[in-house]
Amino acid sequence: MPAASARERSSSAGLLSIGQVLARLTPEFPSLTSSKLRFLEVQGIVTPTRTESGYRKFSQADVDRLRLALTLQRDHYLPLLVIRDYLADVDAGRDPAPPTAMPSIVPAPRRYRREELLTAAGASPQLLNDAVSTGVLGADAYTDQSVAILRALVALDRHGIEPRHVRTLRQSAEREVALIESALSALLRRTDAASRARVSDLGPELAKRLDELRGIYVRASLERLLS
Repeated sequence: MPAASARERSSSAGLLSIGQVLARLTPEFPSLTSSKLRFLEVQGIVTPTRTESGYRKFSQADVDRLRLALTLQRDHYLPLLVIRDYLADVDAGRDPAPPTAMPSIVPAPRRYRREELLTAAGASPQLLNDAVSTGVLGADAYTDQSVAILRALVALDRHGIEPRHVRTLRQSAEREVALIESALSALLRRTDAASRARVSDLGPELAKRLDELRGIYVRASLERLLS
């Protein structure tokens, strides 16, 4: 066995991979994905260690930190900036009061109950069940985005396109995020504010370019189909 591999196995003993972290947390947070874990890292919520090969490794403390951040986000609708500041106070040895949602002149995102979501999207309960079971739609909180997704699924379902058929779209999106992450890996390894700001600027820009390419390829394929 190469010496580097042996060192990695020794240094990673007791640590968890992204897949193992997801296995522990998705029962509580069904919509959690590897892409969201990477996003939380970019936002400074958690900082996993890296092996010499670049793989992330999470400690139990990292898992507990993620669970706390996700709970505050889900149950109290707190922005990540507030959560990050709270965790920074904890890290500094202070004893901050648990954060609460602050009044804002910006209306909070609407949360829908299951029946409200079905009514707003004009969907059947079975279609919603299928969307959740296939992972196309999260099950932990319904927002305006959930309504938009379910409305699109209703329109597609009229033509025989079911949630299981479009599951690959979400998987493709996650692969694109992984591609962006690879392109920004040098910046992501840095912890200074300038690098973080650069990542925040470049990430959406790269996503936009990938979206433009996808649209070109889809239109070109459709033109061939119709010609």
